[in-house]
Amino acid sequence: MIPSLAARSPRAGRRSFAAAALEALSRLVLASLLLGGCGAKTTRRTQRVPVLVAQAERRTVPFEIEATGTVEPMQSAAITAQVGGLVTRVAFREGDEVRAGQPLFQLDARLLRAAVAQAEAVWARDRAQAQTARLELERGAALAARQLIAAGDLDQRRSNFEALAASARADSAALVTARLNLAYATVRAPIGGKTGNLFVHVGDLVKADDTANPLVTINQIRPIRVRFTLPQANLSDVRGRLGRNVRVDAATAEDDSVWIQGRLAFVDNGVDPGSGTVLLKGEFPNRSGELWPGQFVRVRLRLFDQGDATVVPATAVTSSQSGTYLFVVKADTTVEARPITVSRTWGDYAVISAGGVRPGETVVTDGQLRLSPGAKAQIRSPAAGKGDGGKT
Repeated sequence: MIPSLAARSPRAGRRSFAAAALEALSRLVLASLLLGGCGAKTTRRTQRVPVLVAQAERRTVPFEIEATGTVEPMQSAAITAQVGGLVTRVAFREGDEVRAGQPLFQLDARLLRAAVAQAEAVWARDRAQAQTARLELERGAALAARQLIAAGDLDQRRSNFEALAASARADSAALVTARLNLAYATVRAPIGGKTGNLFVHVGDLVKADDTANPLVTINQIRPIRVRFTLPQANLSDVRGRLGRNVRVDAATAEDDSVWIQGRLAFVDNGVDPGSGTVLLKGEFPNRSGELWPGQFVRVRLRLFDQGDATVVPATAVTSSQSGTYLFVVKADTTVEARPITVSRTWGDYAVISAGGVRPGETVVTDGQLRLSPGAKAQIRSPAAGKGDGGKT
């Protein structure tokens, strides 16, 4: 029996080893498939979309209209000489600020002084002659009353006096003109403001009333105005605030985060039919000279404050072909798409006029493109988003 058992043992051992190996491999494959399937199901079941969120709020927001404006001086004057002459003195430096009435240029006044002296002499002569003619008329009137002279002689004396008196009055007017011309030899600033480029210097000959070639230009920049236009659709809102102190803010391109405060000073009396806009002007104290004539600025017209307005961050609003909507995160962290109507924006906020969002609800401000209704949201902090480049 032992030899026969020994003969069968190698073949039986090989068969049992192969069967055991095959069974073990089958179990391993089955286990791998089961584990892989369970893992996939678990991943789909727990996958969340990382998002940033904020709260819808109720607050008082200003009703503002934004536009683009141009700065213009309150007044501008192109200075010309009212008499001709040689420039003997320039009493300021170009770019200086001057006050109204301040001397700017002095012209050679010697000929003008001589003209004044001549006019004074002529006026004195004709006045004396008129005085003599008056006395002759008075004597003639007395003689005529006693019928000692003819009536025609009296009429001649009266005519002579009236002619000489008229000449004296004309000489008086000529003297006033000569004195004015002498005063005009000193060119003065008609308004206060900042001087521009200087076009004449000492030794230059200027002409009288040469409007094509001004001596210098003065712009009044304190206060200063900003002109801007609004669509005629906003005209009713503006007209409803006329007569009140309507606030206008302006910001320059150099520092658009700093708004300069002014007031609405002018609304045009008609709508431009070509553009459908109405012209408005804001007035600013401009004490520090932030605004400069010709400068382009952003303008913000604040008409009133709207109380109890529902606002959300503007980044929460998404537009599509079917309208405007946002995602609201519910208590179970699922998201819901809700249609809304945005009436306007104010700063970083959108003012909601109609829609299914209420103050206190959580809205998604970043990550909307990866969301769909019913998806699970993973709320992350803004600091974490910056640290990992917005990834989770």
